[in-house]
Amino acid sequence: MAPVITVAVVDDDRMLLDGMRAWLGGVPELRLVATVATVGELLATLAVELPYGPGESGYVPPDVVLLDLVLRDGSAPADNIRRLLRSGSRVLMISTVPDRSRIIESLRAGADGYLTKDNDLPTLVAAVKDVAAGRSAHSAELAFACAHDTSPARPRLSPRERQVLLDYASGMTLKSAARRAGITVHTAKDYLDRVKAKYQQAGRPTYTKLDLARRVREDSLDGG
Repeated sequence: MAPVITVAVVDDDRMLLDGMRAWLGGVPELRLVATVATVGELLATLAVELPYGPGESGYVPPDVVLLDLVLRDGSAPADNIRRLLRSGSRVLMISTVPDRSRIIESLRAGADGYLTKDNDLPTLVAAVKDVAAGRSAHSAELAFACAHDTSPARPRLSPRERQVLLDYASGMTLKSAARRAGITVHTAKDYLDRVKAKYQQAGRPTYTKLDLARRVREDSLDGG
């Protein structure tokens, strides 16, 4: 039996939080552990007493955090993502509006996917499972943001990566995009994974010589 995936939702829309409780409460593979308005509130809510010493506390991270792209507390999406990643969770961004620049910023910060809030429950559950398993949660909105990124810092994509990205972003299913490129769906997903990895790699800070050495090793393994 597959382990249950723990999920938290960070969003300041109370109606959405109520809806998420109802939605995810009926999914046996997922367990909703918190619905809060800010990342700070999540970190405080899930700080629990640990068994290794009286008075000592720690944080039990959810496997996946569904994080609203824009919160009313004024926090920056990238900062929220980095806090959650440092705490041990993976992050799936959700929003009502596909804001291209913020989506790209979120990807660079380490988010594993992006969905608009008009997606149905099966799509959301599939995305959560992918993120929990260490895979990317692909969506046409995320592909569109990457395909139309014009920033100077955008990563260099191979012709095949760009073709699959553009086709998927245009509204094609991944299966149709793969067929048009003459490749399997698995290979098409691999190309999209590479695009995400390149964006995340481009967003990695290099502060010390140790960071630089690590990036050189990773870049060599990645093969550019």
